[in-house]
Amino acid sequence: MEQEELLPHLFRTEFRKITAVLCKVFGAADIETAEDIASETFTSALETWPYKGMPENPVAWLYSVAKNKARNHIARHAVFSNKVSPYVSGQFSESSQPDIDLSSQNIRDSQLQMLFAICHPVIPPESQVGLALRILCGFGIEEIANAFLTNKETINKRLFRARQKLREENIPIAFPGDEEVDKRLQTVLRTIYLLYNEGYYSESQDALLREDLCLEAMRLAFMLIENEKTNQPTVNALFSLMCFHSSRFKARQNEHGEMILYNDQDESLWDQALIAQGVFHLKEASRGTEISKYHLEAGIAFWHTKKADTAEKWENILQLYNHLLQLEYSPVAALNRTFALSKVHSKQIAIVEAEKLKLINNRFYFSLLGELYMDIDSEKAKSFFDAALLLAKSKEDRKLISEKLQSLAGLRKSIDS
Repeated sequence: MEQEELLPHLFRTEFRKITAVLCKVFGAADIETAEDIASETFTSALETWPYKGMPENPVAWLYSVAKNKARNHIARHAVFSNKVSPYVSGQFSESSQPDIDLSSQNIRDSQLQMLFAICHPVIPPESQVGLALRILCGFGIEEIANAFLTNKETINKRLFRARQKLREENIPIAFPGDEEVDKRLQTVLRTIYLLYNEGYYSESQDALLREDLCLEAMRLAFMLIENEKTNQPTVNALFSLMCFHSSRFKARQNEHGEMILYNDQDESLWDQALIAQGVFHLKEASRGTEISKYHLEAGIAFWHTKKADTAEKWENILQLYNHLLQLEYSPVAALNRTFALSKVHSKQIAIVEAEKLKLINNRFYFSLLGELYMDIDSEKAKSFFDAALLLAKSKEDRKLISEKLQSLAGLRKSIDS
């Protein structure tokens, strides 16, 4: 790999590792320092490598520089606390410098501990995802802003408030006790789930699918599976769900980055290895008696890995949606259920159920009603597609809805002739 390609790659893979370890060293009160030192490490590489040449072991070089910078910071802090300001109690003393351990095991432990700290209940969900993207995934502020469809200033303020909350609450960067793990794990899983959804249902003007966000969510979930305490059925269920969805990435877009709808996807492009991995983890998730929303959504996603439009497939999907809505009601899940209802029973029955939802600010609601009405009442179908077009946020959404309107116009013309 060329130097100009290697450094961005290493930033993505190593920034998060260095930051997580240094966050653990400095504590929640000094997260910004950890991030700054990690950033300065890569700045040093950018300034040094083009002139002195790439080191034989680039990762070891980065770790060495990060350790030195961290030790220098600690030494300066100790001097200030012990000599310049004797009334200030320093976190570190010159005689007790902490070990800066960048071994593989400590990196994994630090990232997992940081994940649990970030997902403390006092941190708002959107800030949890933002901090996870920054500290555990190595995303820049602009990338995070793009993911949330907002600006850098908003993200900076959000992250500042989240870090401040970590300081105020003195949240330890440590693995929770056994009694606390199960309670906190649900918040961790929700954060990973939201992170995955940000990528899978991207509304960015540049991309309808942010694979980088999805893969980072999967990486974090797999970290939980690798840890004995957190390798629980719900974790396996969520990982299984993400495997099934991710298996269709290559088929979801054409060479121009345009969306290909499920029925038009080339099944041969589906990643069978990921599907098999999803099946394995869904079986692992069946241990015990608990059924979470991740189990049910993984089951729905599993049936979508079978392209054939069979009665068995849609009956199973409908029953899974019924169970999901009883467990945790969601308007989006209720809307998706109506499509399964149309497959199992009839479009007329599905229309009645869909219209009860009255999701008048949701473009998918109008798109679905347009789809259901297409061969029943073309005028109504057109009005619903028009409403969906007004609510569409991305270029890709507008293109797909416009194509539906064109198809509907062609259908009406053929009927009239």
